[in-house]
Amino acid sequence: MQIICLDLEGVLVPEIWINVAESTGIPELRRTTREEPNYDRLMKARLEILDRHNLGLPDIQKVIAEMGPLEGAREFLDSLREAYQVVILSDTFYEFAEPLMKQLALPTLFCHHLAVAGTGRITGYKLRIDDPKRRAVRAFRDLHFCVIAAGDSYNDTAMLSEAHAGILFRAPQNVIQEFPQFPTAVEYAQLRTEVDAAVKRITLEGE
Repeated sequence: MQIICLDLEGVLVPEIWINVAESTGIPELRRTTREEPNYDRLMKARLEILDRHNLGLPDIQKVIAEMGPLEGAREFLDSLREAYQVVILSDTFYEFAEPLMKQLALPTLFCHHLAVAGTGRITGYKLRIDDPKRRAVRAFRDLHFCVIAAGDSYNDTAMLSEAHAGILFRAPQNVIQEFPQFPTAVEYAQLRTEVDAAVKRITLEGE
C-alpha cells in the first residue's frame, strides 16, 4: 500500500503568511520556510511582528477566509485520492487551516496548534512533535507503507529524504540547487507523473 504525503502551503494552497503580508502591508511577514530553514526562528519573528502591529488570530483568519486552493489543486487532490491514500503534513496550524481544508474536501491533515489569549493575541505555538514531517513519514514506513512525499520548502526536505521517494513541487531555485537529488515538477500533471513513476519503480524494486 502507498501513502502520498504532501505539504500544504505552496503545494495545494497559497502561502498564508504571504497573503497576510499583502493584506496588512507588512512586508516582513512575506518570509517563509522557502527562505528560512529554522522554523522556530521564523515563528518567533512572525509573532513579534504581529505583536508590534497589534494583530491577532481574528485578523489572520479574516485573510484566510478570502483565500482558496491553488488553481487545479482540488482536482489534482481528488484524482490522487482515488488511487492512493493521501496525508497532508504541514507546519501550519489547525486554527488557520480549517476553512482551506473544507475547500479541499477535508483531507487528513497533520499540523500544529497556536496558543491564543482570550483577546485573540497569539502568544505562542505548540508543535505536535519535534521534526514532525520526517517522523510522520518514518512512522508510515515502520507500518510498511510505501511513502512518496512532495513539498516545496526547506522544511519539507527532511520528509522527502525519509520517504521512499521525494519530489520538489514549485520549489524556489535556492532549494532546488541545494537538493538536486530530488526530481522537480511545476504543474500538477507533472507531479502526478512523478508520483506514479515513483510508485511503479519502488513496487518493481520490491518484487
